[in-house]
Amino acid sequence: MTDDHDVLSRAAADLEAAVRTAVGALAPVSAADWSVPAAELSWDCWETIEHLADGLFAYALQLGPARPPLDDFVQLSWRRERPGSPTLAISVDRESEPAALLEAVEAAGAVLTAMVRTAAPTTRAFHAYGVSDPEGFAAMGVVETLVHADDVARGLGVEWAPPADPCARALARLFPEVEVGDDPWATLRWATGRAELPGRPGQGRREFERWHSAPLG
Repeated sequence: MTDDHDVLSRAAADLEAAVRTAVGALAPVSAADWSVPAAELSWDCWETIEHLADGLFAYALQLGPARPPLDDFVQLSWRRERPGSPTLAISVDRESEPAALLEAVEAAGAVLTAMVRTAAPTTRAFHAYGVSDPEGFAAMGVVETLVHADDVARGLGVEWAPPADPCARALARLFPEVEVGDDPWATLRWATGRAELPGRPGQGRREFERWHSAPLG
């Protein structure tokens, strides 16, 4: 039987790998124009990465209190920079270079990774898709990181593919109804409404609604 602490250690390692891979893929194009749209999103590449850093940090905050909130997010001041932009609690000065955005993602990812590694496996905290545990927040961090990095990569014309194992484990944790298949990254893109899934009958473009945050089992 796998120890709960081993599960959290692996989940934290998956998050580290996701952040490292995403930053590594986008760093070479830090001189590009990040005001272009991020793939099919209504957000530009800059604010998409701001949303990612903000989300990783917010997930870490949920696990931080001695008594994590079970009915709401830790209260911060959320704002929009423009109509239709993501709602953010933290942001990066637009006068900075895109490298500063990636640094913010690294920092926020490191904070969430540390919280996952040090939290008790029995910790529970609020998420809009269901009260979750540290493993769940790590998996959510993996999905947010890989999917939004991909949105930006496609917006900037970058070809990349993240490692398969973190994708597979995040799918198993957050999308238990989905068969992972031979290409976990393609399946994750399909599960989050980014692409069709060739080769599987009835697996056309999916409209993403939510994932399964609550602990499994």
